[in-house]
Amino acid sequence: MAYTDALGTEHAADPQARIVSLVPSITELLCDLGLAGQIVGRTGFCIHPADTVAAIPKVGGTKDVNIDKIRKLAPTHLVVNIDENEKPTADLLAEFIPNIVVTHPIRPRDNLELARLMGGVFCRERQAADWCAAFEAEYALLQAAPKGPPQTMLYCIWQDPWMTISRDTYIARMLEEIGWSVPDLGEVRYPPFSWSSELIAGVDGVLLSSEPYRFTEAHADALEKQIGKPVLLVDGEMLSWYGSRSVRGLAYLRELAGR
Repeated sequence: MAYTDALGTEHAADPQARIVSLVPSITELLCDLGLAGQIVGRTGFCIHPADTVAAIPKVGGTKDVNIDKIRKLAPTHLVVNIDENEKPTADLLAEFIPNIVVTHPIRPRDNLELARLMGGVFCRERQAADWCAAFEAEYALLQAAPKGPPQTMLYCIWQDPWMTISRDTYIARMLEEIGWSVPDLGEVRYPPFSWSSELIAGVDGVLLSSEPYRFTEAHADALEKQIGKPVLLVDGEMLSWYGSRSVRGLAYLRELAGR
């Protein structure tokens, strides 16, 4: 049986695959599916599960990988993501890695297809099915949970310059699950912005993410005093990491809705 990735490329199941994962959240998913022993390379940002990935060689970052190091690891499969990894890098690696598995989850329920893809290609169908059942159970709890009135929330991922997210992102669609929308600042997926009076007037509150910029409670307190709107520090991993962490992310959304 063949399994189709985000680009429509078909991949046959391979129980002997040697995997390099350049996607931190998917590295975690592969480990949870019982594939840690077949992951021969990962990025330095692949930090979960910590005890497991410590034994897996690092091959650079998500965008600045060490091509020669990967070549020496002799992988049969490379897992990449359209948002996190650069196409020229994937093209270079495709010259000697037979199978490039491309992922692009953009909404919470895309995690089901992602898990089935990883489980199918790497012969962990049963583990993937169990994971999908856990996701469905948590998603049902989120759907049944009480939610407040719709809110417009500015989600900040960086400062100097200040940057946010567009509505066409996984994070934005996670927030939509509890009735929170982000301002429409154009087509750029991660746009820079300025703190104008118009922008501040158009939002109900601000969310400062713990990653990729390390916003802290001190940042939140200072910004709240500056703009006069509620500012909340949120766990970026819970809202932006698809794969394994998305199950906990759904529970985290219920907590946020309760606040």
